[in-house]
Amino acid sequence: MRISYQIAKRYLFGKKSTNAINLITGISVLGISIGTAALLLILSVFNGFEKLTKEHLDSFNPDYKVVSKKGKFFKIDDELLRRLDQLPEIHSFSKVIEEVTHIEYNSRQQIGVIKGVDNHYLQTTDLVKAIRTGKADFKPTDGIYQAVVGNGIYNTLNISISSKLESLKLSVPNRKKRGALDRDFKSRSLLVSGVFLIRNERDNQYVLVDYDMAAGLLDLKGEVSAIEFRTNPDTTPKDVRTALSQVFSQDEYDILDRIDQDASVLKIMNIEKWSSYLIFSFTLILIIFNIIGCLWMIVLDKRKDIAVLQSFGATKRTIKNIFLIEGGMISGLGFILGLFFSAVFYIFQKTIGIITVPDGFSITNYPMEIEGLDILIILVTVMALGIGASIPAALRAQKVSAYVRIE
Repeated sequence: MRISYQIAKRYLFGKKSTNAINLITGISVLGISIGTAALLLILSVFNGFEKLTKEHLDSFNPDYKVVSKKGKFFKIDDELLRRLDQLPEIHSFSKVIEEVTHIEYNSRQQIGVIKGVDNHYLQTTDLVKAIRTGKADFKPTDGIYQAVVGNGIYNTLNISISSKLESLKLSVPNRKKRGALDRDFKSRSLLVSGVFLIRNERDNQYVLVDYDMAAGLLDLKGEVSAIEFRTNPDTTPKDVRTALSQVFSQDEYDILDRIDQDASVLKIMNIEKWSSYLIFSFTLILIIFNIIGCLWMIVLDKRKDIAVLQSFGATKRTIKNIFLIEGGMISGLGFILGLFFSAVFYIFQKTIGIITVPDGFSITNYPMEIEGLDILIILVTVMALGIGASIPAALRAQKVSAYVRIE
């Protein structure tokens, strides 16, 4: 194998009888490097958006969340709350109620989600860090409850949090309607105390209100949509799940961590990421076809050398390995150059921002994160395709006769 490597290296970097072979070899290396860089940068952009999404979830999503498998709401009692309060793994927990609601403010309307939260919610989540303007206050002022709205709702409805004359009106279906004279909807007016900015779809959906007010509006007594938890920093995820499983039966409840709570969003991003990988891999296949032509011409150029090697006792396997190794070397060289190009682009993008995001987004430049696993996957892809493209030329080299007639 060492002899095959030395000869392959000589064929790759040594002078050929025809300059066209050197040119085609250079084009093959450059094409692979560009394809490698493009593939790595595309995956890095998806990694950047995934990291950005996870960071923005931290202010709204709790560490853990328990929801029912059998319905939207489930009953809780004082005994359950007492058991949760005694768990050493739990720092704090909050009861929440969520339901779709109609939102109206100064004749402007939209559909959103009302989320009722109790007194422990601000200790359970990092909502305070996400407050853009105003403050996170849900308790009534002068008999009127207050709400914290998402930035998207704030902009769409043109809400003024300084105004005490205009209120936010929330309407939900009347769950206790029995006759034709009963109202179809129940409504409640609130003042807006603050605006939160998470930089995802929740900004356009959520209105946070007091738990008791939401329970009264929805005619729910002793029921919740979920219980959200903040864990102590010295506990492990396994310990937390074990502790919560002792209180909540896994047949009836789901225990969701931060990732589980938005698994659908992250799953879609992963599907898009690896779909892009497959598409660019097909493009890379077209580029690597240059290796076939390049090695084929080298075989034709080195027929006399191959004959001499065979006369000195080189086996057909040795001859085949020479061109398989050479194809791998071309691919490896293209990969290294592509990695260098992508690293340079990555550094400039992170520092000065070569590609910017259009106005209206929460970021100015496309986020990028290079991961070692992506580099390894691309390396395996490039080398596998390169060596695979070398097989036709390697098989052709095996058929070169040990005797070549000199014209």
